Amino acid sequence: MNNKVIIAAAIFLLVFTSTGYAQSSSIGLKVSTLGAGLEAERSFTNSTGIRIGINYFPYDRTETLDDIEYNVDLKLMSLSALLDWHPFEGSFRISGGVLYNGNEIEVDSKLSGSYQVGDKTYTAQEVGTLKGKIDFNKMAPYLGLGWDTSFGKDKGFGFLFELGAIYQGSPDVDLSADGLLASNQDFQNNLAKEEENMQRDVDDYKFYPVVSLGLSYRF
Repeated sequence: MNNKVIIAAAIFLLVFTSTGYAQSSSIGLKVSTLGAGLEAERSFTNSTGIRIGINYFPYDRTETLDDIEYNVDLKLMSLSALLDWHPFEGSFRISGGVLYNGNEIEVDSKLSGSYQVGDKTYTAQEVGTLKGKIDFNKMAPYLGLGWDTSFGKDKGFGFLFELGAIYQGSPDVDLSADGLLASNQDFQNNLAKEEENMQRDVDDYKFYPVVSLGLSYRF
């Protein structure tokens, strides 16, 4: 992750210290389905610009997956590099680019009583704490439509709105347990089946929707 931050910072400095055809720059604060965000933008012509951004937000909740209740720890963290095209040289823009997708989900369920794992029923002591991790493709393409009402101005505040989607691929699920049967092969086979069941539950989430609102200041 440190390398990704360094690379993003280097790109930021290269773009925002260049004096070649640049028209203006802006800083934006956003809230979105990717979390709280900070982005910097620079226009190069009356219709094009580039944006570098970072988003972050942690979130905890309870979720039932394959009839087992889990504590879910969702960590949203992404870095973006986007190219904006304003076809009418106004606030409306079409954006495309790539995100470093650090989003991940960690789950754990400390069972009580008896639970079915795979094809068999086990006691809480046999299973112990059931832990899982769900992560996604680290590099994810993005396409979106949006508005930046400060674009084209010499300076001043503007309103930001964007709709888009990230293609993150099929989420990857990994389950583990630390109970009395953790090293038992039959239990491990059923844990693998449980992992497959959870994988099927999340396989359709290849696209992640992005909706964002924010304010920008152009200078």
